[in-house]
Amino acid sequence: MALFDLPLDELREYRSASTEPEDFDAFWSKTLQEAREHDLDARFEPVDTGLTTVEVYDVTFAGFGGHPVKGWLTLPAGVTEPVPLVVEFVGYGGGRGLPHEHLLWASSGRAHFVMDTRGQGSAWGGGGGTADPVGGAPAYPGFMTRGIDAPENYYYRRVFTDAVRAVEAARSHPSADAARTVAVGGSQGGGITIAVGGLVPDLVAIAPDVPFLCDYPRAAVLTDRHPYREIGLFLKTHRGRTEDALRTLSYFDGVHFAARGSAPALFSAALEDQTCPPSTVFAAFNAWAHDDKQIEVYDFNDHEGGGPYQEAAKLDWLRSRL
Repeated sequence: MALFDLPLDELREYRSASTEPEDFDAFWSKTLQEAREHDLDARFEPVDTGLTTVEVYDVTFAGFGGHPVKGWLTLPAGVTEPVPLVVEFVGYGGGRGLPHEHLLWASSGRAHFVMDTRGQGSAWGGGGGTADPVGGAPAYPGFMTRGIDAPENYYYRRVFTDAVRAVEAARSHPSADAARTVAVGGSQGGGITIAVGGLVPDLVAIAPDVPFLCDYPRAAVLTDRHPYREIGLFLKTHRGRTEDALRTLSYFDGVHFAARGSAPALFSAALEDQTCPPSTVFAAFNAWAHDDKQIEVYDFNDHEGGGPYQEAAKLDWLRSRL
């Protein structure tokens, strides 16, 4: 696929037309307050993986509604004092997978926590094990329109809340240096990372790659690739509900979380990305509030983005911040 979005010089100036709800901050303050009424109850169970360079813990903590959410905590073997913490969120349809799928960050001397995504973990990778016990109104198959009838019911309200609680759970382990916490993720994980960056005020950095869940008004009409296409297919059946759907989505738009970003950020975008079009990525990047920000651009890549090259860029970029 050749370039289909705005030219790069226009991308660097692009601003989203997404309208921020007046009660955006109040909505999220109340949501997180309600979640914290439940005991975090973070439990770390050692796992014998056969790996000798890392120690792995099977983690369970209370997310949205007190629901149990799973994760893996991986530490460098033999660590004797707190080390910097990298919290990672995974892409659409994936789950926490298996421990040996997550060795990069522990191999760099950091604690690494990867969160399972509720209701997902059945499309790729090693799978997941976290249910989503909350029902919802009629939705198009997938996750993008589950509970889209109202912000209080929307699926990503639960996921973003889980993500904030995941940071709190990971920080509670004695081997994690809570004061040196970074959030990372690609695609859906990148969108969750941006949300966490707007909701958790004391991160030292975030690094979202080709992030999803940004600039819904443009994404829904620019690309016909899933998952954004789920929104259009829902509205194709539920005629006349576009305004209401976009209102719900505005509470979960990475552009608005980015406006509250308080940590240095390294983004990445791919100019042939039809899944998360580059303009939607730049919409969040350009809105990111912290002055210390940069974006890696991959001219001829689709949604795979920078792949291992971006991993190397993150390792280098984070070296001075951890």
